[in-house]
Amino acid sequence: MSEVTSGTVAEHHDSHDVPVGWRRWLLATNHKDIGTLYLLFSITNLMIGGVMALLIRAELFEPGLQIMRPEFFNQLVTEHGLIMIFGAIMPAFVGLANWMIPLQIGASDMAFARMNNLSFWLLPASSVLLISSFWVSGGAPAAGWTMYAPLSTQMGSGMDLSIFAIHIAGASSIMGAINIVVTILNMRAPGMTLMKMPMFAWTWLVTGFLLIAIMPVLAGAVTMVLFDRHFGTSFFNAAGGGDPVLYQHIFWFFGHPEVYVMILPGFGMISQVVPAFSRKRLFGYGSMVYATASIGILSFMVWAHHMFVTGMPVTGQLFFMYATMTIAVPTGVKVFNWVATMWRGSLTFETPMLFAIGFIFVFLVGGLTGVTLAMAPLNVALHGTYYIVAHFHYVMVAASLFSIFAGWYYWVPKWTGYMYNEVRGKIHFWGSMIFFNIAFFPMHFLGLAGMPRRYADYPAQFTDFNQIATIGAFGFGLLQVYFLFWVALPTYRGTGHAMAQAKPWDGAEGLEWTLPSPVPFHSFETPPHVE
Repeated sequence: MSEVTSGTVAEHHDSHDVPVGWRRWLLATNHKDIGTLYLLFSITNLMIGGVMALLIRAELFEPGLQIMRPEFFNQLVTEHGLIMIFGAIMPAFVGLANWMIPLQIGASDMAFARMNNLSFWLLPASSVLLISSFWVSGGAPAAGWTMYAPLSTQMGSGMDLSIFAIHIAGASSIMGAINIVVTILNMRAPGMTLMKMPMFAWTWLVTGFLLIAIMPVLAGAVTMVLFDRHFGTSFFNAAGGGDPVLYQHIFWFFGHPEVYVMILPGFGMISQVVPAFSRKRLFGYGSMVYATASIGILSFMVWAHHMFVTGMPVTGQLFFMYATMTIAVPTGVKVFNWVATMWRGSLTFETPMLFAIGFIFVFLVGGLTGVTLAMAPLNVALHGTYYIVAHFHYVMVAASLFSIFAGWYYWVPKWTGYMYNEVRGKIHFWGSMIFFNIAFFPMHFLGLAGMPRRYADYPAQFTDFNQIATIGAFGFGLLQVYFLFWVALPTYRGTGHAMAQAKPWDGAEGLEWTLPSPVPFHSFETPPHVE
């Protein structure tokens, strides 16, 4: 990947070209401002969803009902999942894409600036609808984040609010994805072929196509639920000739590619960070690109591995079992390439690199438990237990969130013009790593012992591991508050922080490092030429 540039890189506008006050944010069309809005929205939802998670863990600290009724517990479980997925992880990745992709490919901005503004401002509306469902009659939906029929067709009006919230968030995702895909395909700097693009741009290109393909499927599923609830249809009602398993097929045709939507951009960021701190080129760039595309294609062929207990014929079980195990191959290629990049490199362990290595470790654990669950006989035994909760959180929390943190620490000097506090960054990493594993590793054993998920109560023999998990969860949650108030906010304020150079990391490569720090409001007015 050669990224030697010639020509004018950036022209500074006069400061009066930068809008000020509330209009700058409400009417934002600059990709950097919109990226910042997405990240602020994401951390807000991370805190809200985190409080829900801690309430869930507090209830599970001891057997018996401690602090809430079981129906409220189920509402918290449902809302926690929806808020973390649609409000925290996905917006964080879209925010990072908004900030970095134009800088990485030498574009002046995103392709559709006003649509970019609309796609962001739909999200707060969606979040308000989702969270306000707690205060309507019947309370928030309590059908799990998957909202399986027939539970979802019987809930109170909170379910309707959540369906509309998902529609709005889905429209936002589709617009954001179209914007990113068009920007990458049409606005690259002269000389930047597709195979010279940074990996973060490549992973987002595949992710964009995934989102455009799957969000309408989710919209269809929840619309059918809405029609079953209010318009007398029987899509999922067996008494009227429908089939509740049909909902699962439609939902997981969205749901499994969605898992890769929430991990592929993370792969891209790790593929930027590891070479920078190994001071080597990324090993096997071409194979990384093909592995990313393979994961995108295969993700559409494995959805029914979530449904091994629905009475699927053996032939179907075998197909989805083998297809799921096949997807481990391109994923393994990625892990091999990251390790090979580090091999005999000149490594240093600043916070972005620590989060990248932490990501590789926890993602491997999550991936291996995923291969376990891919095997139909084992899946039947473990389905609906805490083993699933452990696996899902190793992939989502650890992997997605750790990659977001790696990207934040890596690029924040470029955004703000200030270096973050390295000691505090390392406290954040080591604390998160330790407490995360204390919280979620015991859940594997709870699942193997047969503890079902989404229950507010449990038999006494599960107490010890649940108490360990709760302590770990509270530690992990408090460390994210520490990150917000003692790492992120001081870095943005810059008080007492060192000024960042244009290229703060020795081994960093890419067009974004040719710009001054902080990045000017208008960058790459004259496209750079990539040789």
